[in-house]
Amino acid sequence: MKSILIAIALLVSGLAYGQTAEEYFNRANDKLALEDFRGAIADFNKAIELNPNYAYAYGSRGYSKMQLEDFREDFRSAIADFNKAIELNPNYAYTYFNRGVAKWSLEDYRGAIADYSKGIELNPNNADAYVDRGQIKGLLKDHRGAIADYGKAIELNPNNADAYVNRGRSKSFFLEDYRVAIADFNKAIELNPNDETTYYNRGVAKRKLEDHRGAIADFSKAIEMNNNFADSYYARGLSRIVLGQKDEGCVDLSKAGELGYYKAYDMIKEYCN
Repeated sequence: MKSILIAIALLVSGLAYGQTAEEYFNRANDKLALEDFRGAIADFNKAIELNPNYAYAYGSRGYSKMQLEDFREDFRSAIADFNKAIELNPNYAYTYFNRGVAKWSLEDYRGAIADYSKGIELNPNNADAYVDRGQIKGLLKDHRGAIADYGKAIELNPNNADAYVNRGRSKSFFLEDYRVAIADFNKAIELNPNDETTYYNRGVAKRKLEDHRGAIADFSKAIEMNNNFADSYYARGLSRIVLGQKDEGCVDLSKAGELGYYKAYDMIKEYCN
């Protein structure tokens, strides 16, 4: 029995010794699929050791690093990998997109936009990339630029619910174009009826138009989907008070406060005591 184990060990050792960079790369991708990110990184390291010019290994190792816990350190290290991957292959769009995500996460918004723009130049038909770039533009308060990107995403993929949601948010919260925003939220809900935040956002737009009954219906739907949605309790409470439903409204405000929306207690003092 012992001799069999030794023979197996020698066989495994021989196989490992003969592995190519491509084989390590493929095994790393298998580990990625299993969310074994550290194991994947170890195999990407080996692939790069065997082939220092393996652009895809650098890019994939960078992606793996972004999945780890040490947020800032791992994202900076990931950017170094993406830089090397781009140096070796400057025409692969997804490396720019991934580096853009890393920069976005590190709050380098302008750097992120530059990377997304380069990725879009290389792959202009990626609807999700326009959605991401639109969100980053929103962080820089370029809301009209963000809306243009969401519109392009919708042009490329009319079933992209995220594009409608984000465009609706930009129109509602920043441009105060509530009726048009509601049309976008309606379409997003049609495409994805299971996102409570879209009902909440539509409710806010309806409340701005003083459609408090419609707003209450949306806030109630959001709460039905997420019983701990403090913002929806707060907003529903205010609309109920406007409609003269003081008791119900004050209960909602109290619930919002319990869930951590402490501004609700100021409204309770003013309207419920």
